Amino acid sequence: MKTIEKRASDLFLFLVFIQAMHSIEEYTGKLWNNFPPATFLCGLISNDLETGFLILNIGIFVIGIACWSFIVRKRSPLSINIIWIWIIIELINGVGHLVWSLMQQSYTPGVITAPFLLINALLLINATISKLPS
Repeated sequence: MKTIEKRASDLFLFLVFIQAMHSIEEYTGKLWNNFPPATFLCGLISNDLETGFLILNIGIFVIGIACWSFIVRKRSPLSINIIWIWIIIELINGVGHLVWSLMQQSYTPGVITAPFLLINALLLINATISKLPS
């Protein structure tokens, strides 16, 4: 069975922290007031959209750290699956923010950190592509 290398584990942890910085940027820009999908998701969690945003994004961070601590860092057989789930989410997240800003022709919350999510996700693809099942 192919296992991930330390580089992939480090990149995954870095991705979790970039996502945390991304969430902070979104928080300061009050994403829940500006982006209908965020409004919807935050409203599912709390009637107070700001609280819903905080719960959702703190949860994402905690899940990311738990995935790294208990699965990726230990190079569990599930590592590659967890990493690729995050890669897909962050590629969508990064591209989505860039497209949204282009459509708005202005700054949108999260667009500054979005390229860092994309770059790190691409580095993770490079670090894990040889580990995918043949």
